[in-house]
Amino acid sequence: MTYSRVGVVTGANKGIGLAVVRQLALQYPKSPLNNGPLLIYLTARDKGRGEAAVKDLEQDTQLKNAKALKANGGLSEIKFHALDITDSSSIKTLVDDLKEAHGDGVDFVINNAGIALDGFNAQVVKTTLGCNYYSTLEACHAFLPLLKPTGRMVNVASMSGKLNKYSDEIRNRFLASKTEDDVTSIMKDFASAVEAGKEKEAGFPSAAYAVSKAGLVGATRALARTEKENGGKVLINSCCPGYVDTDMSKHNGTKSPDEGAQTPVMLAIQDIKGQTGEFWQSEKLFEW
Repeated sequence: MTYSRVGVVTGANKGIGLAVVRQLALQYPKSPLNNGPLLIYLTARDKGRGEAAVKDLEQDTQLKNAKALKANGGLSEIKFHALDITDSSSIKTLVDDLKEAHGDGVDFVINNAGIALDGFNAQVVKTTLGCNYYSTLEACHAFLPLLKPTGRMVNVASMSGKLNKYSDEIRNRFLASKTEDDVTSIMKDFASAVEAGKEKEAGFPSAAYAVSKAGLVGATRALARTEKENGGKVLINSCCPGYVDTDMSKHNGTKSPDEGAQTPVMLAIQDIKGQTGEFWQSEKLFEW
């Protein structure tokens, strides 16, 4: 089968990622970008869980009733592909497979994969930044050349990455950052301050996840700026899905996963008036 559109969702075997895949299939028929069949790659680290998630979606009552999937005469098809964003060879395998299968490119990537660990110490910070910041950016750079000129990249960040938790100096460094290196230097300073047990004196919160997501928002802005300066037209945005009831929030969230999926899905397949390098929440532009 040939597809008019191809999208990739990372970390999609459960929670917000799984809901994003479901909502893409449900909303695509009414999307202004609908120009024929859509293939969505549901990616996850664990093959068994990823394939089980695809099977669950194929039996999903909402999708069946909406006749959203190809099996019911709908526009969308969902396929599993393994991806561990913390493993460079895993990223390369997916990129190579996408290149081979879709020579004319991919339409959107939603980078949802991430971790939230309990506790706070130098090791937790290193692991959290490693996945949520460094590995996500590695994936962004690997995916970007695959995206069509009309493509979209959406990085799922968090309101915990807002800048009201930092000293004026650190906040101003974030806001003044123009390149990924600028943002990475802030991440390095945070990790060093934690190692020394002095992150608060250095102007940071004692929160690995929050700082990793602030970094992701800043780096997404920088990536979008570079894309524009180089003449590219891919729209690159970050967003907060809200406080969602998932394993990551220990099921304390107030939004359902489907509600949390709305903003990432909007940024991937709705008309966003060419906005790029922005931070979004509740389907609106939000001040970082």
